[in-house]
Amino acid sequence: MGSHRKDEKAPINSRQLLRLLGYAKPYWKCLTVGIVAGLLVGGSLFVSISMIPRLVGVLDPDNRSSAVSSKAQDKATQIVEAVSRDGVSKNEQVVLVDKILHPEKYGSDPKLDRLIKQAQSTIETFHLPCRIEGRIVYVDWPCKFSFEAVTPDGRMAWQIFIIYTSVFVAAWLIKALAHYVNGYCTRRVGLKAVADMRQQLFSHLLNQSLGFYGKNDVGHLISRCTNDTSSMENCISHVVEDLTSAPVQVITCAIAIIAACHEYNSYTLAVILIVGVPVMVLPLHFLARRIKKFYRKSFAYIADVFSRMHEAFSGIRVVIATHSEKYEEKRFDSVNRRYLRQVLRAMRIDMLVAPLMEFMVVSATLVFLIVSFSQGVTVTQLAALLAPAFLAYKPVKSVSKVITLIQRSMAAADRYFALLDYDSSLPEKPDAVTLKGIEKSITIEDVHFNYGDRAVLNGVSFEIKRGSMVAVVGETGSGKTTIANLIARFYDVKSGSIKIDGVDVRDMTIDSIRKNIGVVTQEPILFNESIAANIAYGNGDASMEDIIKAAKLANAHEFIISGRHSEGYDTIVGEKGFKLSGGEKQRVAIARAILRNPPILILDEATSALDTVTERLVQEALDHVMSNRTVFAIAHRLSTIRHADMILVMKDGIIAEHGTHEELLARNGIYSRLHAIQFQEQ
Repeated sequence: MGSHRKDEKAPINSRQLLRLLGYAKPYWKCLTVGIVAGLLVGGSLFVSISMIPRLVGVLDPDNRSSAVSSKAQDKATQIVEAVSRDGVSKNEQVVLVDKILHPEKYGSDPKLDRLIKQAQSTIETFHLPCRIEGRIVYVDWPCKFSFEAVTPDGRMAWQIFIIYTSVFVAAWLIKALAHYVNGYCTRRVGLKAVADMRQQLFSHLLNQSLGFYGKNDVGHLISRCTNDTSSMENCISHVVEDLTSAPVQVITCAIAIIAACHEYNSYTLAVILIVGVPVMVLPLHFLARRIKKFYRKSFAYIADVFSRMHEAFSGIRVVIATHSEKYEEKRFDSVNRRYLRQVLRAMRIDMLVAPLMEFMVVSATLVFLIVSFSQGVTVTQLAALLAPAFLAYKPVKSVSKVITLIQRSMAAADRYFALLDYDSSLPEKPDAVTLKGIEKSITIEDVHFNYGDRAVLNGVSFEIKRGSMVAVVGETGSGKTTIANLIARFYDVKSGSIKIDGVDVRDMTIDSIRKNIGVVTQEPILFNESIAANIAYGNGDASMEDIIKAAKLANAHEFIISGRHSEGYDTIVGEKGFKLSGGEKQRVAIARAILRNPPILILDEATSALDTVTERLVQEALDHVMSNRTVFAIAHRLSTIRHADMILVMKDGIIAEHGTHEELLARNGIYSRLHAIQFQEQ
């Protein structure tokens, strides 16, 4: 299904990533709610960050130094200077001392004014129902009252502090609720998108040709439908969530840091971030390549594990009969251990990302603290600068996790899209006609067909008239089943044509061909459902009366209600019909074909696995079914086709003989010898 070495050179294939994100388009409303919630997370985080230095500023001794020991010392010094000035009268000295003791009467204290401005800014930003005039706060709701913004000792009033803390808690609560909505909506979109992907891939595989299943291991296909999509499900659900919230939080914190740097005229942290971010990104870039490479191999190896399990369980009869349990255990252990080793390699690289990020963040913080100590940065400034840096740690870590998750999902996506883009389904023309039955005949004209490089049919031509039975016999590999598959258009001919009433089957809709042709195979395929459900398979609108009627025509009704199967038509047949005998399974399959009531019936050695008594019962059912139908029968037991209108004898991909039973016996050729051998065996 193609090589992807080119993708391994680049950490992310943008085209594949866009295709992957395209599956979220049907759920854009839910995704929009999640994105808006993610933006709200960033906005509320910014409010919370902006409140931190204000809260710290209220408690910071530097901001109220004028009210404690240093304030007293300053005032004492100012008073001494005021009374000792030359040329100043006593009245003027009294006024100067009064200004020093009561500055609010004459002017303002810069440090206290700064607290007042912070409070005023908070009120205006959040449209609080209060106002500040001078140093008095007037509250308008829920009741009117007033209080001093600054206490006599120079501290911010406790009411203002309560407002700060309330705004901080409210912003954090909004952030938590927005984060929940963001996570729920985005994960919901991710889960639904991957469920759609799984459904699309399953539908795509169902529409592939039989040749596709001949070339691909079923276990690998199951792994791609389950394990690969599960990996994408886990990754996409978290990636969409983190991509819609984490970058916004990081940007918010970066803006807060830049604003704080500008306010305090300290750009140390900004410089550290500018230098440090590229240093962190480069290792992630190189790790991402290896992560994707290792996970792609791990997905291939887990497919081998699925394949071994599928083969062992499907062939469990042979495993038990040959006492090969230990052999299968060793084979499974080999592929299982190889997968384990690959996953451990990927895990080692994956788990290296978070510690590397933590080390770099801690290192950058220590460098900043050292520089801040040397420059005498205050506690309030540290809070304003470091709080957003610390709050950015988690979203930054989420962004780094997104990188590894994207690599893991893209490794699975490459395999998913490679399978989805591979199309072996039979082409259908836009103007294809609808087959509504058969009126004249089925014509096979000079048909050639190959399986790969091996020629199977070489110029086969014959005609099946409406209502007649044409049987084909021959050695294994002579092309008998291939002719049946071509008539049903499971494959297309290499050259020549197959026509129904003069119209090539390649010019007909595939759906109408399937509806008009019924197939009973040598090995009946039953599903792990009830007998009734297996008979009605492909006939969803069939009533119970129709099911019973078909079962009677197939001589299956008696064994169904005989008591051997306690629940009758509701009996669950087990995996591949395990609970039924070979003859019972065959009659259920024939009943299924009868219920479809197709005008064309293909019997692929339908009685070869039956005992003599059961064969007679089935043959009677087939005689009833074949009346007024066009039948193509592949026969192993010649006794079942002696009444055929024409018998074809295949050898090495060509028709070696043809005629009625009597005519072929009279020729004393291949058919006669086959008949003699079977007669002697009987």
